[in-house]
Amino acid sequence: MKYNQLGESDLKVSEICLGTMTYGRQNTIEDAHQQLDYAITQGVNFIDAAEMYPVPPSAETYGFTESYIGEWLKNQQRDQLIVATKIAGPGRGFKWLRDGSQAIDRNNIKQAIEDSLTRLQTDYIDLYQIHWPDRYVPRFGQTVFDPSQIQETVPISEQLEVFADVIKAGKIRYIGLSNETPWGVVQFSHVAKKLGLPKVVSIQNAYNLLNRVFDGALAEAVYYENVGLLAYSPLAFGFLSGKYINGTPANTRVALFEGFGQRYLKPNVKDAVAAYVEIAQRHQLSPAQLALAFVRSRWFVASTIIGATTLEQLKENLESVNVVLNKDILAELDAVHVSRLNPAP
Repeated sequence: MKYNQLGESDLKVSEICLGTMTYGRQNTIEDAHQQLDYAITQGVNFIDAAEMYPVPPSAETYGFTESYIGEWLKNQQRDQLIVATKIAGPGRGFKWLRDGSQAIDRNNIKQAIEDSLTRLQTDYIDLYQIHWPDRYVPRFGQTVFDPSQIQETVPISEQLEVFADVIKAGKIRYIGLSNETPWGVVQFSHVAKKLGLPKVVSIQNAYNLLNRVFDGALAEAVYYENVGLLAYSPLAFGFLSGKYINGTPANTRVALFEGFGQRYLKPNVKDAVAAYVEIAQRHQLSPAQLALAFVRSRWFVASTIIGATTLEQLKENLESVNVVLNKDILAELDAVHVSRLNPAP
């Protein structure tokens, strides 16, 4: 396992991060602890959560993921682990979360952090992320910016001022973004520099063989602002494992939760997946390991977030760290990409 410095922080994160959004819906607390135990034996030191997890979110399961992690974390050597979580932003209609108030403002930030600290049973959070922007942006598969959707937002300077206070109090160490745009990355960085406020060190966005939108303007933004990508959905909701080619298997998220995974049910996805699976098989790799190795190979990726519903899946995914794609395989992947450009952005 390799470890990468995250942006301008002193965090050295494992190149694989354990994602936990299934804890509390598809995974029991026993499953979760088994996964956590195994991951750290393989060199993983980075765990990612969110206050709204598990997914799909609901009033009944809200906070379960952090609570499951907390029951495990209290028995670990805390300073050897990097724990990340997120505050939910506005606009998702979560009436059960802080009575429907999710603006990224002083009251919500402070309350969300205190609640996460309690559930995680820890005194501090290493990386605290804005799950999606306070302002309107196309997100979660949307691709068109519509100015008519712009609504009132908390100024970036005010958001950073609150985070500065919480960092000074020792509650969190660093801040990051998620589901952000190039404009957002640059604005957060420039406002921080101008006002002497904490600078974001990471961005957590979707990135995989079916969605390489990050390769363009976002890659330019993170290069100049020194922000590391935490790539989520590297297997495209499991589609890049090849398991959906011949239908929808039982007990998968797409089968269990109606309307889930719509981002990966678009035209050309199935054809692109078949092409990537063929490349993997021809090179005697599992499709999942090929997909994960590709994401890990990108210069802007600080850590690749993997999630699993079974220990067997987790083991296969972690073994991808031993896969290094040569220039010929990368060229084959690029050829598929060019012919079927971003079918699931």
